[in-house]
Amino acid sequence: MPHPIGVVQEERFMTANPASASVEPPKTTRGIAWHVTAMVLFGSMDAVSKHLTASLPVAEILWVRYAFFLVFGVVLALRLEGFRTFRTKAPVLQVVRGLALVAEIILFTYAFQYLQLAEAHVMAAMGPLIVTALAVPMLGERVGARRWGAVGAGFIGVLIILRPGLGVFQPIQIVPLIGAASFGLYLVLTRMAARHDSMGTSTFYTALVGFLILSTIAPLNWHPPTPVDWFWLLIASLLGLCAHVCVIRALSLTEASALQPFNYVVLVWATFLGFLVFDDLPDWVTVLGASVIVFSGLYAWHRERLRGRIGKTV
Repeated sequence: MPHPIGVVQEERFMTANPASASVEPPKTTRGIAWHVTAMVLFGSMDAVSKHLTASLPVAEILWVRYAFFLVFGVVLALRLEGFRTFRTKAPVLQVVRGLALVAEIILFTYAFQYLQLAEAHVMAAMGPLIVTALAVPMLGERVGARRWGAVGAGFIGVLIILRPGLGVFQPIQIVPLIGAASFGLYLVLTRMAARHDSMGTSTFYTALVGFLILSTIAPLNWHPPTPVDWFWLLIASLLGLCAHVCVIRALSLTEASALQPFNYVVLVWATFLGFLVFDDLPDWVTVLGASVIVFSGLYAWHRERLRGRIGKTV
């Protein structure tokens, strides 16, 4: 279950998008509305997950979510291509993809126990910039000086938030950053997998690998959920599934590049929920660092769109 900030990149790598000239404005508007809804649902799912970490182990929470995700993956695979979609031409690549994603989700959910929602989501915002950096050695893509500058500026934003050497740095703050790097790796591997397998195949193996990994971890520290816990586990799982459906619907209406800037809606929504539910608000230094990261990501997206239009490195 990909993290919200990068979900459009993942779907972009796995589906063919129509040319921008063929996208009708009304469809684009509806696509954006569906995608914004997905970001709100993802942020809400994370808020519920943060609430659950107070009473249940992280692996147990995620095992239930992945069980629902696996059912979703099977249904999607069967609907798209039938039983042949369960055959992969790149099994090792699919396994590594699944491992990268489940590691990212475990790290972020673990961080929710100790960090504000906004603090974790700020680090998640580094995902697109990390993809830009990894695409050079792993995919052989060319990245111009301006996009490299955006990546560097994003890491400056991270340093602003971490404030190393000022006596306020907490090691737990590194956890979601490692999670963002893991998710960046997952996205690049997804692009590689798209050369061999369909979206349905990749979705199925993403869910299967994560479910199998968590099935070996969750029983080691299983706490029987109360009826109230089961209610919130169900809510978190449904929020995640509905969010994925909204993303798929959005991508059926408009191209992924038009949706990319709206990924940051989840950061705003997570900040709002953090204040409303947990009485948390990020300090001004975190807001400053977050602004640097978001603007860097938007600039990198802008340069990438220009590169796609003129067919050269910018």
